[in-house]
Amino acid sequence: MPDIAISADKLTRRFGKFTAVDEVSFEIPYGSIFGFLGANGAGKSTTIRMLCGILEPTSGNGKVGGFDVQTQPEQIKTVISYVSQRFSLYSDLTVIENLSFYGQIYGLKRESLSRRIEEVLTMTGLYRFCQRLSGDLSGGMKQKLAIANAILHKPKIIFLDEPTAGLDPLARRSIWELLYSLAEQGTSLFVTTHYMEEAERCNTIAFISDGKILRIGRPADLRHQLSAKILEVACQPLMKASRLFLTLEGVRGITVYGTTLNLNVNDQKAVSARVVDAAAREGVEIISIRPIGASLEDVFSDLDSERPDAKH
Repeated sequence: MPDIAISADKLTRRFGKFTAVDEVSFEIPYGSIFGFLGANGAGKSTTIRMLCGILEPTSGNGKVGGFDVQTQPEQIKTVISYVSQRFSLYSDLTVIENLSFYGQIYGLKRESLSRRIEEVLTMTGLYRFCQRLSGDLSGGMKQKLAIANAILHKPKIIFLDEPTAGLDPLARRSIWELLYSLAEQGTSLFVTTHYMEEAERCNTIAFISDGKILRIGRPADLRHQLSAKILEVACQPLMKASRLFLTLEGVRGITVYGTTLNLNVNDQKAVSARVVDAAAREGVEIISIRPIGASLEDVFSDLDSERPDAKH
């Protein structure tokens, strides 16, 4: 089996004059977790639909599980699974009834299906809930059931759309432990997420905006490559300060974190002085100001600000 699970080479999709995905390229090896980050409308879903064999690319090439996205879309569907953000199994069936039903659709025979159901129930921690109606499960357990269903036929490639959206921190951590376990078994996971702290858990991440890949790489590398420096400013009132500081020379972007602002700047010393002067002039209280390391959200903010059409 080749090492690369998913590859995209200048993959493009246009709808009339609108380009939803613009020459996207990347490679994802088996046994890795690939994070796909971007705002709503950035092109994430369109990219996934092409890779899943649902939507034909306008141009470019791609392979999933060794099959060509242009010429072999039906074969692709046999080697992948997709876990949607919205729970899509039958709420009026029990956990085990859902797995039995979908296992038969996957073509698993009775004995092998029973054995496989036992395995996925154990892996996901759902065994003690196997007779519970799926609609009565918690949000985290519903998502585990969706993943259990997705791995019944042992696919080597799984697409997960916002797999932990709306879940509490403990449920999110549990889901990620399950994803790590799948990756260790050689499964390739393509994950979309809005949570930057979750992106840190991925082996590789790609930032997409307006259909274009802004940057791709390991999370730590992307943070270290950030061209701007980060200045953390604790101040109040926060949003007034944000609007004020964004007008200052040398400030490339601002991200709000609780009671602080992270300013993307080129020169921390010079901007610090401008921040203090502007705050005193406009009645903003500065509680503290210090240079810090970049987060992935800072990276995305900085990359987005570098786009030629970016508006601030």
